[in-house]
Amino acid sequence: MLYIIAIAILLFVLYVSLKTKKKTTIKSLDKVVVPEHWHPLLIDNVLFYKKLNVDEQQLFRYKMVAFLNETNIEAVHFNLEELDTLLIAASAVIPVFRFSNWKYTNLSTVLIYPDYFDDDLQFDSQIEGRTIGGLVGTGRFENQMILSRKALHLGFSNKTDKGNTAIHEFIHLLDKADGVIDGIPAVLLDKQYIIPYLQLVHKEMEAINNDHSDIRSYGGTSEIEFLAVAGEYFFERPKLFQRKHPELYKMLEACFIK
Repeated sequence: MLYIIAIAILLFVLYVSLKTKKKTTIKSLDKVVVPEHWHPLLIDNVLFYKKLNVDEQQLFRYKMVAFLNETNIEAVHFNLEELDTLLIAASAVIPVFRFSNWKYTNLSTVLIYPDYFDDDLQFDSQIEGRTIGGLVGTGRFENQMILSRKALHLGFSNKTDKGNTAIHEFIHLLDKADGVIDGIPAVLLDKQYIIPYLQLVHKEMEAINNDHSDIRSYGGTSEIEFLAVAGEYFFERPKLFQRKHPELYKMLEACFIK
């Protein structure tokens, strides 16, 4: 009973703090050159963007330009198309759109493979075990992200599912911003909410592993994957997520609505 009361109080405090946070403001965009044809492409392909108002859409495009100016995108064994680049940039912007300022200081390059790949980063169609759609690199791939082009496009073409591989990987980068990927969003969530957040996570992971949750099963494998999987759901189907998981929704709202 005390646990329920404590969670209720914290959620109320979260609600009040979110209501009082300043909305993201649009700075002068006069000097930012954004191709006009981006807008219809984003309307057709990025539901998150489509739901924004005109001013927010302008800010979204500005943030995409900033990301692309700071990040190298390379295609491996295929010719990169503009839509590939725009979907990667949109995936980067979506988790941090409500942040006043954010740079992925732990990312320099996005490598995009034509298809899913295996643990050895092989994507040949004759190789079995090609099930990986994206990962955040370590070792010689430090500060790099690897994405499957097929997974990238699938994440945006399916408007009714709860997943998006590229958003998933960018949430891992946010998790890594404090130096370690551990599923604890220390740079996103105020310190006093970390323990209540983890209590909710463990409760939901147990529900996932007992087939009592609509959150994708991969989220039940670790706290790390839970944050990324729940984050996908939060951005892809926000109304459904809020209805199904109101407590967790408010926690993630506190993380991503700065």
